[in-house]
Amino acid sequence: MSKTSKFITMAFVILAFALGIFASTFLRTGNGPQVPAEPEEAKGIVNIYTARHYGVEQVFEAFTEETGIAVRFTTGSDAILRERIKAEGKFTPADVYLAVDAGNLWLAAEEGLLSAVESAVLTGNIPENMRDPKNQWFGLTKRVRTILYHPDRVSPEELSTYEALADAQWLGRLAMRPATHAYTQSLVASMIAAHGEARAKEVVQGWVANKPTLIDSDTRILETLAAGGADVAIANHYYLGRLLEANPAFPVRVFWANQDERGAHVNISGGGVTTHSPNRENAIRLLEWLASPQGQKLFADSNHEFPTNPAVLPHPIIAEFGSFVADPINMGEFGRLQADAIKLLDEAGYR
Repeated sequence: MSKTSKFITMAFVILAFALGIFASTFLRTGNGPQVPAEPEEAKGIVNIYTARHYGVEQVFEAFTEETGIAVRFTTGSDAILRERIKAEGKFTPADVYLAVDAGNLWLAAEEGLLSAVESAVLTGNIPENMRDPKNQWFGLTKRVRTILYHPDRVSPEELSTYEALADAQWLGRLAMRPATHAYTQSLVASMIAAHGEARAKEVVQGWVANKPTLIDSDTRILETLAAGGADVAIANHYYLGRLLEANPAFPVRVFWANQDERGAHVNISGGGVTTHSPNRENAIRLLEWLASPQGQKLFADSNHEFPTNPAVLPHPIIAEFGSFVADPINMGEFGRLQADAIKLLDEAGYR
């Protein structure tokens, strides 16, 4: 083969490789939704990157049935999806970022990945402390991270606050999530906001001194309580809702923490419209629908979470847990204080 022929052959190989990269980037992103080669706003599409994956299919199907807008969604962790949107830049197919932690929504907004949305529906249906002050993200369901206990081994009269779980009586009796999880980080961020770093660190050191069993799954934490591997735990309420739906005799109970103080720690699953959304109007319409009574009922009930829209009643199973006072903190604080919380956890020896 002549040098010229070799050069031409190599050029075609390089061109084919480059076209392959282009196709994989713009027609399919990882395991994500197909992205049409031409704009399809007129056909009614919204692309969602979502960490909230429990029961979303039926919710998105109902939205499509009502609006005619087709939903394509990709699932993954909050942080990974956030980094993916950042890497894709202006070429991202994502219209909506749905996260399961307010801290990650705050970070997405700070990194310029979300855009402000002017919507009377969203600001009217979502309480102020559960949305971004600049309307870049909105809470759609409430997840209460509170105290769970086995009633055969713990009396509710023994329980009071997250901070009191640092008392020596809980030595060897606690089950908790590791420091690496956003749920733990946001809880500690809320304590920094409430008490300052010195007092929050003292509490976390007390937890560590009680030698908690660290389990990176709330479901397994509750199963550990049921099996006698721990007596008390901190976990999200809806995991118990799921287990009770499967087995009404599941032997774990809820205790709403800090009721005589600031209230129980509430986080959210929520979302925002991406800065480079190719289908912005459809994205806004999806968020508004999820904040509506119909959307709230489906979205919250599918995972036994509490609706953020105060006009919507919770699922009967979690309604049985009783009413509670919630910490009124603006949930953006979980993101603003996340780095401080991670540093504090490390310094306190919580792993």
